[in-house]
Amino acid sequence: MRPRPSLAATFLFASFTAAGCAVGPNYKRPVLVLPPNFYGAEAAAAEARSLADVPFFDLFQDQDLKELVDEALRNGFDARLAAARVEEARALYGVAKGNALPSAGYEAGYDKTKPDQVLYPAQPVLTGWRAKVGFAWELDLWGRLRRQTEAARAQYLASEEARRGVLLSLVSDVATAYFDLKELDMELEIAKRTTAAFQDTFDLFGRRLEGGAASALETARAEASLGQVAAQIPEIERAIVAKENHINLLLGRNPQPVKRSGPLMPVPPEVPPGLPSALLERRPDVREAEDLLVSANAGIGVAKANFFPTLSLTAFFGNVSPELSQIFSKGNTYDLNAGLLGPLLQAGTIKQNYKAAKARYEQGKVLYEAAVTNALSDVSEALVDRERLVETERQRRRAVNAYKEAVRLATLRYTSGLSAYFEVLDAQQQLFPAENSLARTQRDQLVAIVGLYRALGGGWPVQAPGTASPTR
Repeated sequence: MRPRPSLAATFLFASFTAAGCAVGPNYKRPVLVLPPNFYGAEAAAAEARSLADVPFFDLFQDQDLKELVDEALRNGFDARLAAARVEEARALYGVAKGNALPSAGYEAGYDKTKPDQVLYPAQPVLTGWRAKVGFAWELDLWGRLRRQTEAARAQYLASEEARRGVLLSLVSDVATAYFDLKELDMELEIAKRTTAAFQDTFDLFGRRLEGGAASALETARAEASLGQVAAQIPEIERAIVAKENHINLLLGRNPQPVKRSGPLMPVPPEVPPGLPSALLERRPDVREAEDLLVSANAGIGVAKANFFPTLSLTAFFGNVSPELSQIFSKGNTYDLNAGLLGPLLQAGTIKQNYKAAKARYEQGKVLYEAAVTNALSDVSEALVDRERLVETERQRRRAVNAYKEAVRLATLRYTSGLSAYFEVLDAQQQLFPAENSLARTQRDQLVAIVGLYRALGGGWPVQAPGTASPTR
């Protein structure tokens, strides 16, 4: 007569035949309709090479900026916090993988029991030692544990993309603040130069007033202009210290002077933005949104698997002995169990959890589509800023040159006796804000490049020290 297979063997066979199955939908990227090029850059060729593929310091050749960015990536509070969050997600991913593997544990103890001497006067005190080793394994018949692992892995990948996004923002913030600081240096230099010019004028008018060759009105106007410009110097110096402190905070260090040298650098050369579809693979926030969508999709499988029973295998091996010396030498006990646990009456909670998981997926899908749309908008705005600021800078430089010429001509007319000094004073008063506006526009051009680099998901090497990026 053929032997009948054991119950455990039947369960094992069933588990291995179902090992390739995992309930719930497999992830597919949502179909998005992307434009052929970025709005605001229709005339530019959508080449495969993008500004984001250019190393950051090939755009900005500034050693001081490079050192600041390197320090921010090493010591910045945001960088360190983001790295810790990645490590947390990595650990939770390891927990999810471990849940699918067999687990083992042990139990040891000593018992001493004294019976009731009234009822059992002849019963001696009972002592006993026990030691057991146990094993447990949930057979993943329906892929519930695999879907949980898939969801945890996607969360881990999302945390890594969030870290990349934080570091890219940190690089952009440091560069922007650095350019702001250098622009303030230019404003300070303009204010000091203009103050010196107005001081010379005031001294001249003072001497001419004493000699009777100038009016008190001219002298008062010259002194008022001097005071108005000179008051800008301490205000700019206050702004410089505040900006240095802002940079120090980004770098995670105590307030101190920020090293920089030279004037604002020239605007980098024109580089095409690349194709809109590249944003799906490059922008950290878009990749993070998709990873979260993958996790939500796997959550549907986890919720669906709860409709089906779970199969668990448990085993205990050990011994019980009155003497500790004999616990590992004589006698043994064991217990083998295979358990099937399934839902019967849950008041609709499993079904509602399944509906909630599907709703979370739909939310993730909307957030993913919104992230892509926002990325396209960011690039479009940055491209328009970069293009329009070129014309703004050209016109403001034109205005500065014209005001300088007006100051020169007014001075010549005054020294020739053809006009009053009010013309010179008026021309100088208009030159000062025009020079400041030009400096700010030059700063804005550099900031626009940083913004475009960030909007495109620039390729800054943002690997956290001591960590390895997860493989997809």
